[in-house]
Amino acid sequence: MDTAADPSRPQPLRLWPGIVLAAGQLTLRNAVPYFWPDQLYTAFMGAVACSLLVFVWWVFFSRATRLERFGGIVLMLATFFATRPFLDASVATGMMHMMYPFNAIPMAALILVGASVLFSRLPLTARTTAMAVVMFAAFAGWACLRTEGMLGDAASLLHWRWAKTAEEKLLEQSDGKLAVPAPAEPASVEAAPVASPVPPPAAAPAKSKVEEAKTEAGKAVAHFTPAAWPGFRGPARDGIVAGVKIKTDWSATPPVELWRRGVGPGWSSFAVSGDLLYTQEQRGDDEIVACYNASTGRPVWAHHDPARFWESNAGAGPRGTPTVYNGRVYALGATGIFNALDARTGAVIWSRNAAKDTNTKIPGWGFSSSPLIVDDALVVIATAGKLAAYDLTTGAPRWQGPADGDGYSSPQLVTIHGVEQIVFTASGGAISVAPADGKVLWKFGANNSVRITQPAVIGDGELLMESGEGGPLRRVGVTQGADGWTAQERWNSIGLKPYFNDFVFFEDHVYGFDNGILACIDAKDGKRAWKGGRYGGGQLVLLHDQGLLIVVSEEGELALVKASPDQFTEVAKVPGIEGKTWNHPAMVGDRLWVRNGSEMAAFRLAAEH
Repeated sequence: MDTAADPSRPQPLRLWPGIVLAAGQLTLRNAVPYFWPDQLYTAFMGAVACSLLVFVWWVFFSRATRLERFGGIVLMLATFFATRPFLDASVATGMMHMMYPFNAIPMAALILVGASVLFSRLPLTARTTAMAVVMFAAFAGWACLRTEGMLGDAASLLHWRWAKTAEEKLLEQSDGKLAVPAPAEPASVEAAPVASPVPPPAAAPAKSKVEEAKTEAGKAVAHFTPAAWPGFRGPARDGIVAGVKIKTDWSATPPVELWRRGVGPGWSSFAVSGDLLYTQEQRGDDEIVACYNASTGRPVWAHHDPARFWESNAGAGPRGTPTVYNGRVYALGATGIFNALDARTGAVIWSRNAAKDTNTKIPGWGFSSSPLIVDDALVVIATAGKLAAYDLTTGAPRWQGPADGDGYSSPQLVTIHGVEQIVFTASGGAISVAPADGKVLWKFGANNSVRITQPAVIGDGELLMESGEGGPLRRVGVTQGADGWTAQERWNSIGLKPYFNDFVFFEDHVYGFDNGILACIDAKDGKRAWKGGRYGGGQLVLLHDQGLLIVVSEEGELALVKASPDQFTEVAKVPGIEGKTWNHPAMVGDRLWVRNGSEMAAFRLAAEH
């Protein structure tokens, strides 16, 4: 029988081109980034191109009826645009408002090919109806989804829209407030305070602004033993733990979990002083600076501000880490609220709106700076690409640095050729200012890309800095001469390309994450020694005395890796916490604290005697 004369038996579809394109799309999106992670962007855009070619195949080469071909495309386009107003905000705004098209169109292409194969033998009327339903659902179904952000490889964490978030589940346990015991358990901050006023000498020479601030600070602030882990990435903001050695056979002596509890969203790390643990989190409409007992995890106090920052890629909550110093906690929120709080009680000592002080708009990913204490006198933060200094005691503004584009890094205190200075990286490159007045000492211009990680000092006048997403690590040499300061590039290396995952320096080598894989490069010339171990967008610290890296993977696993240029050697790995983990760990003695946007935990690592 002539099938062309029988409308119930349509012409067979030409399926193979669609199948080939769908296979190519899946390969580019999944296999290529796994084997060639440096080609993530190329693979992603190649997969999008394959999906568009699927629609070309369907319209011109599939042998489908005219109604199926053109009617189906019109239906899909109409559904694509009609669905947009009903999308969840997380999907509508994700990936700079491109999450929906960049995910829905490739997924619709795969669904189209799959449905064509599945329904190819149906009678024409049934096939046309089934294809219409599938084409409608391919886009309309996105109105039923939400995302909890992205992973380091740009994969979206999709969930049903009606499923409760981790934050919503946490809020169900209370009224949105952090439940603090009454009375709160006793707090200890390293050591009991001893008042130590520092009056100026009877006949003192003229003081700099920093020296004047030191004197005022001495009159009002009690002096405490320095915190063991005062804030972001430890005492020197370099991720290095000194004076600690642990047993590495975790099959025999695994990390012992001391406690585990839920926490509000946020990418804050910890500050640790005595038996108190400080962090920042979001709970509903309140941004919180929280204090917990470091040994038990029980809340001690919580300071609430009526503020909420949220963006789709990373979610809600503060980005910066508190700094504890001299009996006070200094914390910058994602919307610019800058607080100085009593470390024992959480009482407000002073509070500023840094966004208004610096006339800076909240950047796309929120204010992310962790406060830096300078010379017992100043506390310095970064509002996007601008440094701002405040009086440590009163919170009065002292100086502001020049605007240098956008940035999510934190100020770093360094000494170069005997001169103390504050180094900061932003989209304009690196800038160094004098602590006393914020005067620019030197600048190093680089590609205009957002920077997140901390610069690292690897020698007197030698610094390492990132180049932004996907860019090379750079070594910069800084010198001082008769004409002032100069900074010039020594080398740049694609052997290690940090993004938001910080790196550490140890014995002339640099260890960090290169597109989700741990890598080691030689600091002398930037040549890669090895690359291995897939930890995603994780973080790490270095046990300096042992030459050992403690890696927290993006999935919350804990791993031990040798800090040796010889080869990649993973010594041990165990489960840690669950969920996307971008937060930096903190470690004091044999205790390790880790957290993410939904839970935090403390572990004791067996000490090596």
